[in-house]
Amino acid sequence: MELKIKYFTDGLDPLCYVAGKSDWIDLHCAETITLHAGEARLLPLGVAIALPEGYEAIVAPRSSTFLRYGLLMSNSVGVVDNTYCGDNDQWHMPVYATRDVTIEKNTRICQFRILKSQPTLSFKVVEHLSGPDRGGFGSTGR
Repeated sequence: MELKIKYFTDGLDPLCYVAGKSDWIDLHCAETITLHAGEARLLPLGVAIALPEGYEAIVAPRSSTFLRYGLLMSNSVGVVDNTYCGDNDQWHMPVYATRDVTIEKNTRICQFRILKSQPTLSFKVVEHLSGPDRGGFGSTGR
């Protein structure tokens, strides 16, 4: 599948998908940004991507983002639907800084993958579900 991509920033490493290595593609911070503890900000990721109809992107922090930079993705996970595909629809990562930090331009800060969009659903109210009862939330492994 070929995706159309627009770069907003010169000097960013190009997006790279490595088949068989990971289904997630790294995104880079598009400029050097300093944040202070308690500050929230949108980090520009320097790209706009036209996703195919019927697909969406899931954006999440890299596993090292909190440990190295003390950043939390303030909405926990991002969803980019295929209608966010205009010429000025640059992707961003909303973050909250837990400590003072500087993120250098081109730092791999988050990642994304594309998935098929949710199918149309309907809901049917029932008195009982037929699956096995696992004991409720947090019961696995007791």
